[in-house]
This record gives sequence, C-alpha cells and structure tokens, in this order.
Amino acid sequence: MKLISYLHGGASHWGCVIGDGDSNSDGQGVVDLGRRLPAFASVSALLEGGEAALAQARQAAEGAAPDHALADVRLALPIARPRRVFCIGVNYAHRNAEYKDGSDLPKYPSIFMRVAESFVGHGEPLQQPLESQQLDYEGEIAIVIGRRARRVKGDEALACIAGLTCMNEGTVRDWVHHAKFNVTQGKNFNASGAIGPWIVTADEFPQGYGALRVQTRVNGEPRQDDTTAHLMFDFSYLIGYLSTFTTLEPGDIIATGTPTGAGIRFDPPKFLQPGDVVEVEVSGVGVLRNGVRAEQAEGAAA
Repeated sequence: MKLISYLHGGASHWGCVIGDGDSNSDGQGVVDLGRRLPAFASVSALLEGGEAALAQARQAAEGAAPDHALADVRLALPIARPRRVFCIGVNYAHRNAEYKDGSDLPKYPSIFMRVAESFVGHGEPLQQPLESQQLDYEGEIAIVIGRRARRVKGDEALACIAGLTCMNEGTVRDWVHHAKFNVTQGKNFNASGAIGPWIVTADEFPQGYGALRVQTRVNGEPRQDDTTAHLMFDFSYLIGYLSTFTTLEPGDIIATGTPTGAGIRFDPPKFLQPGDVVEVEVSGVGVLRNGVRAEQAEGAAA
C-alpha cells in the first residue's frame, strides 16, 4: 500500500494511492481510508494499531473505487506531524572518503534530530531562507517505524519497519558550521527539507532492503546515485542502535543517510536556487519532487 496524508476541499484526510506510476502519473487515484475506517484518525493512528489495523486498511482499499484523482489532492507529509525524526550522518562508505580527512570508517553512526516544521510534503516548495543562500539537497531513504521497539536486533528490528518513504534532508550549509559540535540549526530551518510522496508499506519489499537505490536530480541533472548495499550501518543496525538508548514508537522516522554528490561537494558548490526542482527517487517507493523558492520577508507580497 501507498499510504498518504492529503488535503482536499479545505480539509485534512488520509488514505492510500491506487494505480501504477509515480506521483505525477495519470490514472492514479486516492482512496479515502479515513472515511472507511473512522476508528483511525490519521496514518499515525493506523500505524499505532499495528498489523491488524494495516490488514483492515488493505481490505478496505482492495477493489475500492477511487474517491479522488491523485492530481486533485494536495499531498501533505505522510506522517502529518512525526513525533521524532532521527537523521544518520555520513552512512554511505563512499561519503566517508568524500571528506578527504583520512579518517577510518566509524564504529558507531552519527545521529542528529530534526523537527516536523523543517519538512514539507511532495509538491510543496522548499524555502531558501532569508539568512542564507546555501540551501543544499540530500536525497535519502527514510524508514517509518510501525511498532514499539526497545533493544531490538536483527530480524526483530526489521519487523519494526512499517514502510519506507523518500526524503530530501535539506541542509543550510553555512549554519551547520556555526558551532563546533552542533549541526542542529543548519538542519532545522523551516521548509528546508521534504518527505513523501507516500509511505510504501513493508510488505511491498519481500526481498528485503539490501539493494534499494536512491537517486537525486536537480533540474533533471543526476547528482546522487547509490544503493543500500553500500551503507555502513544497515536498517537493522540503525533500529537496533537507536532502540538501545530510546524507545522507538510507531510513526517515528529514521533518515538513513545520503550518498556522495551533495551540492556542497562540487567546486564551486552547487547550492539550490529559487526556481530549481529537486527530485529524490527511491526504488520501490517513487519520486519526491519539490521546487525551490526564496523565503518572503514578513509583510512582503507573496
């Protein structure tokens, strides 16, 4: 299933997308699962209901006629307000070499957090902030947690995955360097990143997660391209490590790292500019697409 949160007729809804293709394809429809399953008020509530709730959603969607064309709704963040977004830094082996600092491969993952307001949904504009012209892209595969997890490992950890989505873990580069050990401010500007277009549920990945491909394009130009085969810390390890020091809950999101090729790594750097279009594509999931606009000063005309 492709689970979505969306706006239609001025109201928030949740449901699933039926039909083949990516988020811009004709012929795809939206089934309003919130109307059919009133016990669950959101995608988050559905995930909290566990496998039984997901089974109800699949049954409700099976053979259902679409309530809307996908083109007629506005996609929101798949998890409307994620409780926590964990981000893993420098997780592709090639990226460690990209720093050219001679460091060994890390023993443990680097982790930072993001807030919900720093993300927009598919089709919504990323925002170049007033304070910087160094907005950068980072295409990533994001894990959505589907069950409560504490100190889990191996297959038990993988069983905690509700599904996957695409993420542009956008970064305001100069603000990342404001402090010696703190990237928080450069990673949390409003509307600097994106998540979507939907969550593809875990049952759609019967072969596992070991060879998923993530690609990033800017204005159609390939910038990033790698597979999960090159992750230093795979999905199972990340869930196990995070669940050692905190309890993961349904709806929590883990951004698993970005490949080489972010804008900062070019000479000269290729930062995002107003009018650019960024696409993050993940095999088996789809394409997350967002334009870029300059932030308007308060009181300025849009």
